[in-house]
Amino acid sequence: MTPPQANPVNHLTATTTILRDLIACPTVSSDSNLVMIADLADRLESAGARVEVIGDASGTKANLWATLGPDTDGGVILSGHTDVVPVTDQDWATDPFRMTEIDGAMYGRGSCDMKGFIAACVALAPDLAAKTRPVHFAFTYDEEVGCLGGQALVEMLRQRGLRPAIAIIGEPTGMQIIEGHKGCCEYSTHFTGREGHGSAPDLGVNAVEYAVRYVARLLSLKDQLVARAPAHGRFTPPWTTINTGALTGGVAHNVIPGRATVDWEMRPVQRADADFVRADLQQFCTDTLLPLMQAVDPTASIRTEVIGEVAGLEPADINAARDLVAALTGNNDVGTVPFSTEAGLFQALGTDVVVCGPGSIAQAHRPDEFVSLDQLSRCIGMLERLAATTNKA
Repeated sequence: MTPPQANPVNHLTATTTILRDLIACPTVSSDSNLVMIADLADRLESAGARVEVIGDASGTKANLWATLGPDTDGGVILSGHTDVVPVTDQDWATDPFRMTEIDGAMYGRGSCDMKGFIAACVALAPDLAAKTRPVHFAFTYDEEVGCLGGQALVEMLRQRGLRPAIAIIGEPTGMQIIEGHKGCCEYSTHFTGREGHGSAPDLGVNAVEYAVRYVARLLSLKDQLVARAPAHGRFTPPWTTINTGALTGGVAHNVIPGRATVDWEMRPVQRADADFVRADLQQFCTDTLLPLMQAVDPTASIRTEVIGEVAGLEPADINAARDLVAALTGNNDVGTVPFSTEAGLFQALGTDVVVCGPGSIAQAHRPDEFVSLDQLSRCIGMLERLAATTNKA
């Protein structure tokens, strides 16, 4: 495929200029993303896009949905999340919210995860004004804390009866084409017992001790999930994983803790594994833990809060997104990754999806996060060739 006659230096300059502004927006998931969304909306409107800003219930977050080209079904989505993870307690050599260029790399929080991709998409927007099919921009909030914005956006598309044909999720993959990843399910399980003096343990319900038993059950399930790994699994590791992220509770050495919380996650390789884990834990709580707790205090309880349940991206034999991006990049090698993205949400809509974007996941969430100019240039090249395909008469 012949690339369009464009000046990649100009596109790269435009991309890094936009990236500098985006990094300066400290869109940590706990904070608002509205300033960044307004900036992106202005840029896309200037490029001729039809832009919608869809706020959440709190009024502090918003998705952006924008379209260039004909008002028809199908088309291509370029998708990225606007939120970033915190920099608290990280030792940065540079200001994380001020882009710094060092030896051909652009440093700053979100540079590769995933403001670099968003900046490239917006820089190329004037060239992507398609004649033959629409090009959509989907920029979401709160991906890092459960894909909340992505779920809301896909539900909006479903209600409107819109089903774009192809979605490219620009998470950092080193511009490798990724056609599958695990799901991500995050939970907080809350234990309520009865406080008391530490010298009389039989008169209280020790919420921390019951939380520990719950964690022990999670460890047992981890071993069982290894044995359930599908034959010829393509993920690394090939089984569903469980991670216990935190156990908190108690107030003092000599007080029976009345409350405790276990934060945990699983990353299923198949839907049946997620169903298996949830059913096992429900039965364990109902048949074993709760009777022991409520024998002392009938008001004792265990409650699991769903933080986020995001479907995985399942590899498909027929995938127009994979074929398109292979043609655009000249790379026929495809793979899978263990981390999760918003890709499964779009796949559930009936859209063909791949994950492909600049930068390395090894840099994401770490201090001194960066994206190289070489990676940005490769992403720009992909988008330039996409513009050539969409602008054919």
